Amino acid sequence: MDPVSTVHVAEFRRFNRYFTRRIGALDDHYLGQDRPLGEARLLFEIGDGVSLRELRTRLGLDAGYLSRMAKTLQAQGMVRVSVHPGDSRLRMVELTRAGRIELDEQNRRADALAAGLLDGLTGPQRDRLTEAMSTAQRLLRLAGITVAPVDGAAPDARACLDAYAADIDARFPEGFDKSDLVRPEEVSGNAGAFFVAYEEGRPVGCGALRRLEPRVGEIRHVWVHPDARRLGLARRILAALETEAVTRRLAVLRLDTHASLTEARTMYRACGYTEIPPYVDHVYGDYWFEKRLPG
Repeated sequence: MDPVSTVHVAEFRRFNRYFTRRIGALDDHYLGQDRPLGEARLLFEIGDGVSLRELRTRLGLDAGYLSRMAKTLQAQGMVRVSVHPGDSRLRMVELTRAGRIELDEQNRRADALAAGLLDGLTGPQRDRLTEAMSTAQRLLRLAGITVAPVDGAAPDARACLDAYAADIDARFPEGFDKSDLVRPEEVSGNAGAFFVAYEEGRPVGCGALRRLEPRVGEIRHVWVHPDARRLGLARRILAALETEAVTRRLAVLRLDTHASLTEARTMYRACGYTEIPPYVDHVYGDYWFEKRLPG
């Protein structure tokens, strides 16, 4: 990736300072209620009930800080904390009646704040702002996703492949046989590599690289969870696999794709892959591609 410029950093921080000031994020009485933004957000995230472990992962909070906030809300009668009936290791938190009343008021005030900010814009300007915010959210989500190598037999790797198999089984007219999935030993150690994409600790994509012959590798099973599509994540995974291939001194990458996966063909062509004749007999291969690697 290109290095981050100081201009981009400065503009990002300037927008962050402006936006947090306009919405009152720095006020100890957020939205005019008697609590700071952190506690108000926690009430919102608790919703119909959730475990403290899930909240910690979702919000990226320190366990001690989250526990202190939960105890404060509990002491104020806003939430109830209990042990999960099926797992004594999990502590569950849910809103009380008073907590739901405050959350309803919080949502009403937040809607009013947003409407007040948008009131000074014309309809087309609001449309532009909404589109810009949607783009910003997609890009920030992509920025927050990490793509990391894992062992081919790791639970996250196999879970992603199971999800991949179920996804394409529904899309392929002939279905999909899971015996076609790469085996752990094919994508581990010297034989290959397996990458998993994580968003807030949750696997949301994968891709595999295996060695076909000396200096030649093959890309397999590039997949993104439906909730994380249209972010550009598939290209991020593909780039990680290509970087790994260069590190392993591979000169060529090959892959095939099914006729149903039109978006995959578009992506591969855009990423520099050119169509070639079939290089192996594969029941699900309708289109075959190759890319020469640098070095």
